[in-house]
Amino acid sequence: MIADEKGIKGSWKEYMEKLMNEENEWDYGISAEVKEGPAGCIRIGEAVGALKKMKRHKATGLSCLAAEMIQATGDSGKLVLEVSFT
Repeated sequence: MIADEKGIKGSWKEYMEKLMNEENEWDYGISAEVKEGPAGCIRIGEAVGALKKMKRHKATGLSCLAAEMIQATGDSGKLVLEVSFT
C-alpha cells in the first residue's frame, strides 16, 4: 500500500501513461450523421455571451468559423449572428 504523496503521484503517473499509450483495435463500425437544423430558439444575446466566453485556437464547429474569426469582426459579426438566428 502506498501511503506517501510522492508514491501516490508516481503510481497515478504510471497508470495514466499505460492507459494513454495502449493500442486498441478499431473496427470502423461506428457511423454518425451530421446534425444540422434551425437555431431559431437561440437568442442573439445568448450567442454573443457564449462567443465572449469561448477560448481562442480551438477547432471549428459545423459553421467552419473559429471563435476568434467571429470575435475579430466586432459588431459586424454580431450582425451576421443575428441574421443567422432569425
